[in-house]
Amino acid sequence: MAERFATGDRVVVRLDDPTTHTRAPRYVRGRTGTVLERHGRHPLPDAVVVGASPVPVETVYAVRFLAAELFGTGAHTVTVNLWDSYLSPAAAAGAGATREAGR
Repeated sequence: MAERFATGDRVVVRLDDPTTHTRAPRYVRGRTGTVLERHGRHPLPDAVVVGASPVPVETVYAVRFLAAELFGTGAHTVTVNLWDSYLSPAAAAGAGATREAGR
């Protein structure tokens, strides 16, 4: 299976509030970041904890975010490992996909 995203692609983390486990931290949901690299294919933890069978295996991406966009301050970046199903292409989500800090 081909990966959907390449290094340098802009992606948006899905903005939802699942009732079960997710590895997508709340502070990056709905935010736009940049793919740094792929970490291979791994079982989706969200499916593992609910006993899904078979467990989907997805590509995991290292995605970089500007700290100032996430937290309202900071000149550094934050990198989070995110599964493919958490992400959409930034172009598909529109230019206004990045939320303001504190919302």
